Amino acid sequence: MTDSNSSSGVDMPFVQHLLELRDRLLKMILAVVLILLVLMPFATDLFALLANPLMARMPEGTQMIAIDVASPFFTPFKLTLVLAIFLAMPVILYNLWAFIAPGLYQHEKKMIYPLLISSTFLFYLGMVFAYYVVFPLVFGFMINMTPEGVEMTTDISRYLDFVLKLLFAFGVAFQVPILTIVLVRMGVVTPAALADKRPHIIVAAFVVGMLMTPPDMISQTLLAVPIWILFELGLFFSRRVPKKAPPDSDEKEMPPAITKDEVEAEIARIEDDSKK
Repeated sequence: MTDSNSSSGVDMPFVQHLLELRDRLLKMILAVVLILLVLMPFATDLFALLANPLMARMPEGTQMIAIDVASPFFTPFKLTLVLAIFLAMPVILYNLWAFIAPGLYQHEKKMIYPLLISSTFLFYLGMVFAYYVVFPLVFGFMINMTPEGVEMTTDISRYLDFVLKLLFAFGVAFQVPILTIVLVRMGVVTPAALADKRPHIIVAAFVVGMLMTPPDMISQTLLAVPIWILFELGLFFSRRVPKKAPPDSDEKEMPPAITKDEVEAEIARIEDDSKK
């Protein structure tokens, strides 16, 4: 019969991990809820701010429409919730880092901490670039291409889905330098190999731009070109990042293997000694 104490002793570390994971998730959710409560009174103002790149280029007197009955409430609420998650990202990443940090080596801890900070900064930078650079160009192009006699009246929920997709796409695309540096640092690729594959990476950037943005050439190009530039930036810094030390650099060297002749000679010596 198995001892209950020994059984609980085996399960205890796993239970402790689950409890810690629960506490970390609760802290993440609490951070999102607190930010959401702070932003909720300004939900309509936040949506007006998000709609400004489009409304500033629409003909005077034009307004957005709400097709669904609940859209005037749920659309600003959805925007506020997504914004609360974006703003709580440092807290979310920190708790994820604190959860996995005990299982990492010391050199991995030194590497991940600055990566978390830089990746968060680049994610926000990508969204700012999309709002101030991409949105005016995309919306200006779409309005200018509207056929004569057609009035452009955009549904607020579809507009929100459109801009959130662009914001997320640019936030993720701005992680390219981090990905490039990490791959070089881990020894997966070398800067020279990446430089040789530059034509393929440029094509891949335009494919990613096509898949992650709405089907128009302006937004696709405005995503693909920054991906290419950010790749070049990551390639530049990856040449200055020290490469990962070999895993056996601190280990002692193995003694040379003993040959069969040496074993037979040693046996013969022991037999001679015993006869004496």
